[in-house]
Amino acid sequence: MRTLGLTLALAMAGAPLAAEAASLRCGQALVADGALKAEVLAKCGEPAAKDFRTVTDSAGSVTPDHRTGGVTTERRSVTREYEDWTYNFGPRRFLQVVTFENGRLIDVQSAGYGS
Repeated sequence: MRTLGLTLALAMAGAPLAAEAASLRCGQALVADGALKAEVLAKCGEPAAKDFRTVTDSAGSVTPDHRTGGVTTERRSVTREYEDWTYNFGPRRFLQVVTFENGRLIDVQSAGYGS
């Protein structure tokens, strides 16, 4: 029995930690990471507000140019579009801001108290 306990302890020590998942409770329904906008709408109803934002990330790389002895620099930009829905569940609960990327839920953040 002691061997089994030691084996379990070693197995758990090597197990990766689970990433924190985004989820939102709407009454009895729960929506989580990866949910489509249509699913969130069906379970939680129409949000109090919808906001759209675009984020552009750029990265550069430097490559040695053996012909000239110098370097070549390249820059690339990636543009991502996000949609934030704000749910107001009343004055005794926090506002919930649900973020979608490519139509899928990726994050849920609490804001101040609702009204």
